[in-house]
Amino acid sequence: MAELVLERVLADEARTARLGEDLALSLRAGDVLLLKGDLGAGKSTLARALIRTLADDPGLDVPSPTFTLVQSYETRIPVHHFDLYRLASASELDELGFDEALAQGAALVEWPERAEGHLPKTAILVELVQHGEARLARLSGQGAAFDRAARSLAMRDFLEHAGWGEARRRHFTGDASARSYEIVSLAGRDHQVLMNSPRLVLGPPVRDGKPYAEIAHTAQSVSAFVAIDRALQAGGVSVPEIHAEDQDNGFLLIEHLGSEGFLGKDGEPVAERHAAAAELLAMMHGRTWPKRMETGLGGLHEVPPFDRDAMMIEADLLVDWYVPAISGSPASEGLRAGYHQAWNGLFDRLQGREYTLMLRDFHSPNIIWRPDRTGHDRLGIVDFQDALIGPSAYDVASLAMDARVTISPEIEKRTLDAYVAARHAAGAFDEAGFLETYAIMAAQRNSKILGIFVRLHERDGKPDYLKHLPRIRDYLRRALGHPALVELRDFYSDNGLLEERGL
Repeated sequence: MAELVLERVLADEARTARLGEDLALSLRAGDVLLLKGDLGAGKSTLARALIRTLADDPGLDVPSPTFTLVQSYETRIPVHHFDLYRLASASELDELGFDEALAQGAALVEWPERAEGHLPKTAILVELVQHGEARLARLSGQGAAFDRAARSLAMRDFLEHAGWGEARRRHFTGDASARSYEIVSLAGRDHQVLMNSPRLVLGPPVRDGKPYAEIAHTAQSVSAFVAIDRALQAGGVSVPEIHAEDQDNGFLLIEHLGSEGFLGKDGEPVAERHAAAAELLAMMHGRTWPKRMETGLGGLHEVPPFDRDAMMIEADLLVDWYVPAISGSPASEGLRAGYHQAWNGLFDRLQGREYTLMLRDFHSPNIIWRPDRTGHDRLGIVDFQDALIGPSAYDVASLAMDARVTISPEIEKRTLDAYVAARHAAGAFDEAGFLETYAIMAAQRNSKILGIFVRLHERDGKPDYLKHLPRIRDYLRRALGHPALVELRDFYSDNGLLEERGL
């Protein structure tokens, strides 16, 4: 693999500090940054800014590790600052616990030439050299860490073009996908959100020569977000205003809708807020939404359907990941066949039911509560790029059986009641058909989530998702209580899919 090189001119200390900030936001555990330069070249300025950004503390004391050789910080990603100037030999690197540090954090290494040959080949070298009256930072490396650093620098370039080049960046949130978000701040201006949405990597074919994401109709670029954002805004939904965009690279600068989460101060569900969100869904489901939405610059986004193939491949995550985890062996062909038969019978029942714009993940992490507003404007909605045309009941199930927080049967009922009342008030509404579809979609969604959370643990090394499994099993039991799902309920029961075992 060829080594790649990037250069940035650092006109002053502030630009050197911003480079440290940009590199900090690209770091992951296991990454190594090598800082090389003469005394006074700016290595300490860059290192200090990087560590303070990871700590989200601009005043953090960051002493030089010249005499201690290593200084460790328990930041968002633990970072270990090595200064090898006093290293007697490269072999002493092992005594400093370098490998152990990389096992649970990132490393920042000054004077890396003292340990030449003992540092990872995937390390990023940052050389600081004199460049007239300024300095030149030359970054070189290869692999995922370098690619992330290059993308973070491209995000700074995007901010420059948007008039936010001097903004302070800090980590905001990430999700189970490759998307991430930052808060950017500039004196005298409202905070904004910097959205980093790289083009989706489709992965290998899994069925009929197609990758999972294509069958499930996952959004492949940020253009889907732009199109759906504009349509929702025109339809009376409070979504972020887009202030700057680079759809080719997947960067957006968008409105920060607020800092108060949808849940209560202790992370508990609030019945009144759930009812308000249900009423917003009722309003949305009473509208007609276009299937082709403008992305700007003459482009169009075709909203995909939540078709049978998409529903089934999502539901199959349970047999692909959850079943092996609880049973210790892959699902048998007989189990798969029975599973598909039961689900296909339920999908047949969706014929003729109400389909509309389905946001797909309408739950607490993607809803912002704005108590200073009134009506539907109290709810700020984000993260809707994967929207489909599907059963209206799906988003209600996503809300009333929130995967991230326990919704009691009482709050679930109040949420459903608020939605049903709002739909009846707006005109003719098939309540019985809705409730049956709600049960089917709740069962499908929670079956999918059982598989996804196991996959996040086993494939992606994210064990924290396993703590949600008991809640998801409980939701699934509730959904299977509907009379229309008796065949599926019996199948799950006969095959031990709802038992508290294995995980």
